Amino acid sequence: MSSERISGKTVAQHNSRESCWIIVHGKVYDVTEFLDEHPGGSKIILKYAGKDATQEYDPIHPPDAITTNLPPEKHLGEVEPDTVEKVVVEITDEEKARQERMANRPSLEEVLNLHDFENISKQVMPEKAWAYYSSAADDEITNRENHAAFHRIWFRPRILRDVTRVDWTTSILGHRSSMPVYITATALGKLGHPDGEINLTRAAAKHGVIQMIPTLASCSFDEIVDAAQPGQVQFFQLYVNKDREITKKIVQHAEARGVKGLFITVDAPQLGRREKDMRMKFEAEDPSVVSASGSDGVDRSQGAARAISSFIDTALQWDDLKWFKSITKMPLILKGVQCWEDALEAYDSGLVAGLVLSNHGGRQLDFARSGIEVLVEVVAHLKEKRGLTFPNEKFQLFVDGGVRRATDVLKAVALGATAVGIGRPFLYAFSAYGSEGVERAIQLLNAEFEMNMRLLGARTLKEVVPEMVDASNLSTHIVAVPGDNLYNNNYESMIYAKLKESKAKL
Repeated sequence: MSSERISGKTVAQHNSRESCWIIVHGKVYDVTEFLDEHPGGSKIILKYAGKDATQEYDPIHPPDAITTNLPPEKHLGEVEPDTVEKVVVEITDEEKARQERMANRPSLEEVLNLHDFENISKQVMPEKAWAYYSSAADDEITNRENHAAFHRIWFRPRILRDVTRVDWTTSILGHRSSMPVYITATALGKLGHPDGEINLTRAAAKHGVIQMIPTLASCSFDEIVDAAQPGQVQFFQLYVNKDREITKKIVQHAEARGVKGLFITVDAPQLGRREKDMRMKFEAEDPSVVSASGSDGVDRSQGAARAISSFIDTALQWDDLKWFKSITKMPLILKGVQCWEDALEAYDSGLVAGLVLSNHGGRQLDFARSGIEVLVEVVAHLKEKRGLTFPNEKFQLFVDGGVRRATDVLKAVALGATAVGIGRPFLYAFSAYGSEGVERAIQLLNAEFEMNMRLLGARTLKEVVPEMVDASNLSTHIVAVPGDNLYNNNYESMIYAKLKESKAKL
C-alpha cells in the first residue's frame, strides 16, 4: 500500500468502467481490471465506483479479500480524511420497522429452545440475510426432511438407574468437547451480525464447544483464529479451489495456525438452486437492466451463494485425497457423504479419519436423504463388510442437518455418531442476540442433555446405545410438506417467544 494520501475528489473522478477506484476501510484501490473477474459481477462494484464501498463490502467479504485478490500495485494509498463524499444509505420504512422489532425482542430468559431463536431472527433480521440463511434447494423438501427424520426415531428408555450425575462430555477427533455437538461451518456471518463468525468463536470458547471455521466466512480466517482463547480447538471447512496452489496455501496456513481437523466439502461441485436467495437477488437488481445471466456476462441468478463460490473445483475426485494427505498432517474428514458405498470407499482408502453424513443442510440436491438416515445404513454396512463398531475412535462418523434438540443429538449418538454439527440455529441466535445468543443456545442444549439423559437412564454417552432407540420407521419417506390443512386448521400450535408490543401502540 502506497503511503500517498489521496483526496476523495480525486477518487470520485475514477467512477467508470474505464477507470474504477473504490474506497474500503479508508484505503483506495484500483479495481478496473478486476471488474469482470468479480464473482458477484461488475455492476455492484460500479455502483460504488469513486465512492466508499465499505458498507456493501463488509457483510459479504472477509476484511483481507480485496488485499488478497488485488496485486500490490493496485493498492493506491489512504484516502484523505473528511474528503470523501459519503454514500447516503436511505433508511426505508421497512428498515425502520425492522429496527423497531429488533428493539422489541424478548429477553434471552424468555427464549426456551432453539426454535425460538429461529422464530425471532426471522422477524428481526434483514430480509436479504434471512433469505440467504434459511434458503434451501428447489422445493426445500430435503431441508424439512432433515428435521422430520428425527421424528421417526423413538426412544426405549431404561429405568431404575442412579442418574444423580450424568455426563455428556465427549472426544471429537481426540479433542475434548463439553457435548457431542460442534458448530458446523456456515457462510456470511456478517449478514446477520456485524461481528459475524467471531460471535461463535467467543461463545464456543466459554462453553468448551468446537467451532468449524468456514471457507466463506465474512470474517477473515486469521480474525477468527485470533479471537480464540489459548488452547481452544477449531476445525476448518474447505471448499477446494480450482487452483490447487491456492488450496495448498489455505490448508497449510490453517495447520500452521493450529487448526486440528480439515473437513473437505465433497457435496458441492455445483451449488443447488436456492430460490429464496435467488428471488432476493432479482429484487435487488433492476430487471430492465439485468437479465438472468447478468448484463455483464456473470450469472448471479443464485444470489449471494453464487456470488461467493465460483472458484469451487468441479473436478474433485477420490485420487485427490492422496494429494491432500501429502500437504497436511491434519486429519482429513469428508463432509457431505450420502451413501454407504462412498463411506466404504473412504474407509478403505485409509486416508480419512472420519465422515460427515450430510446433505449440506438441504441446500444442494433436493430429495437427498437426511444424514441421520444415512448414518443407519453406513453403520450397518461397515459393520457387516469391515467388522467396525460405532462410535469408533479411529474412524468417526458425524451427522448434520435439522438438529434442533438434544434429543436429536442423543438419537444420532445412539445410532453410532460421535457428534453432530449444528449450523443455522447458532446463526439465528447471534443474528438476534450476538454472542450472548449463542451462549444461551448452548446453555439450553446443556439443560436438555441433562434432563433427557436422566430420563433415558444413561449416565454417560457410552450408555446411549442402539437398544435405546427404535429407528425401524426411519426409511419411511413421507414428504414433509408444509402442512396437512385438515389437521393444522384444528391444531393449536406451541407458543413461541414473542416480541414486546411497540411503545408507540401503548
